[in-house]
Amino acid sequence: MALVNHILRRAVSQSVIRNAVTGPSAVAGHASGGYKVWKKLSFFVAIPAVGLCMLNAYLKHQEEHGHPRAEFIPYEHMRIRNKRFPWGEGRRSLFHNPHVNPLPDGYED
Repeated sequence: MALVNHILRRAVSQSVIRNAVTGPSAVAGHASGGYKVWKKLSFFVAIPAVGLCMLNAYLKHQEEHGHPRAEFIPYEHMRIRNKRFPWGEGRRSLFHNPHVNPLPDGYED
């Protein structure tokens, strides 16, 4: 974290000094050097942050699949089907997952 703070301070201070010496440019572009700050922020902040988010999602996914499936208890009020679903054979919901979602008579496997 200290390294990121150091890099950001250095990049921002260089752009501030450059603007103080030459003055702010009326035309945006590579002449003012602002793209270098955004390039450094993209490589040193955004890409590692996306990588950490992917790692977190993967670890949570692994943690979730480590638990055993809940026992099926045939509660009548939870799986009332008055009419068939308009897709497939009519018993499964649109986002049916056979490992997690039981049918009215129990899990599929």
